Amino acid sequence: MTLDDTAGARAAARPAGHPRRWAVLAVLCTSLLMVGVDLTVLHVAVPAISQDLLPDAAGLLWIVDVYSLTVATLLVTFGTLGDRLGRRRTLSAGFAVFGAASAAAAFSGTAAQLIGARMLLGVGAAMIMASTVAVIRSVFPDARERAVAIGLWTAAHSAGATIGPLVGGLLVERWWWGAVFLVNVPVVAVVLVAGRRLIPESRDPAPRRWDAQGAILSAAGLALGVYALKGLGGEGVAVPAALGAAAVVLLAVFVVRQRRAAHPLLDLSLFADRRFRAAAVAVLCCFGCYTALLFFLTQRFQLVAGYSPVEAGLVLAPLAAANAAGAAAAPWLARRAGHRTAVSASLAVFAAALAAAALWGTGAPIAVLISAGAGAGVVMTLGADIIMAAARPERAGEAAAIQETSFELGAGLGVAVLGTVLAAAYRTALPAVPGLRPDEGVVARESLGAATAVAARLDQTTAAALLRAARTAFDEGFTVVMGIAAAVLAVTAALSAIALRGAPRGET
Repeated sequence: MTLDDTAGARAAARPAGHPRRWAVLAVLCTSLLMVGVDLTVLHVAVPAISQDLLPDAAGLLWIVDVYSLTVATLLVTFGTLGDRLGRRRTLSAGFAVFGAASAAAAFSGTAAQLIGARMLLGVGAAMIMASTVAVIRSVFPDARERAVAIGLWTAAHSAGATIGPLVGGLLVERWWWGAVFLVNVPVVAVVLVAGRRLIPESRDPAPRRWDAQGAILSAAGLALGVYALKGLGGEGVAVPAALGAAAVVLLAVFVVRQRRAAHPLLDLSLFADRRFRAAAVAVLCCFGCYTALLFFLTQRFQLVAGYSPVEAGLVLAPLAAANAAGAAAAPWLARRAGHRTAVSASLAVFAAALAAAALWGTGAPIAVLISAGAGAGVVMTLGADIIMAAARPERAGEAAAIQETSFELGAGLGVAVLGTVLAAAYRTALPAVPGLRPDEGVVARESLGAATAVAARLDQTTAAALLRAARTAFDEGFTVVMGIAAAVLAVTAALSAIALRGAPRGET
């Protein structure tokens, strides 16, 4: 048999994919690009929102990260429901929810309305993300083609998160903050129609039983835990402590239930693998610090340095480009140094960059932003690779769900925890400003954006004093949270170097 005959036999042995599978992938990648953009597009609009809606410190944090926390909470649940009800049906419903929630967010008149709309956005995004991986597996039965398809799908989500701040800056400066949501509506309309025409319906012929009680326990535990964290930035600790204790109890019951269930919502046995655990923690901590860095820098560039929304997006462009470059270079680094060295060293580089940002702030050299983005890109890419490689092929779907949950939960917790610390530090550092009425002082203490809005209604002398004090307080809080984030990443780097030991060079 000749080489041509052998190649032909192998090609014939490959399972035939869906005839329009690449067109299906284009629809899925477009939808994931949109979901990724929504993860970060709001960051540049935060100063405008805080001055317009005047949310308190906890409300502002909820506006930003209720989206990612909702996605993280519901990813596994909607993956299971999609297997039972149909992936295309779940995907189409996700598009519809996402479009309706985008319109609602754009025209929200209060912080509470915007938080609710953002939560619905998260529901739609979870339905979309949970269904797309299953659709890809269905239309790409060939392993080689499927690997390429999943790589493009992952890149689309990362690209969306990368360009989000720049897109947000352009929209806010040209129109108003609601435009960052309204731009989703025509995209959803096109994707919804194309998806209905191109994407085939598929179901799991033997779907697992949906663990509704497990889903409620995990959602309630995460929600109470995050609410407790945000409450710690306020004046009292009794209520947050009680909510935190309730969250711990609910999550503990969830873990016990998942260990005993015949068909668990989340198979925790995957975490028995040391490398799987280490990679999940690395991804969660890294993406959490990266998202929080974007969130804080967009506020600092606009409200402290005086940049316009577009200028803030452009200043962040090197960070985003470096993140994409780090992700692209990650496989090469892994082949040269091994996953263990590449991940732990990149975490250390990211930690050093945040420590430098704490010292320099908006005056940090461009090399600081570039090293932060590149380090984060390597960790997120190789961390995801380790998670998938540590799971057996038949567990790939569950591993992928945990991988995506690590990213989204990291984004939500990063902003929640570090944002709460920043809010508390800002409130503590802001002194009494002569000439402010008590009610104006209360509003100004909620956030730098709220202080800026209050200053716009004051006389020139009092406004200047308030802005100077508020910016100084924000800078002090920024230094504190960057120092904490750097310490977290340094510890994660050390733990990764220990937990990932024994992996061969270039392999996981």
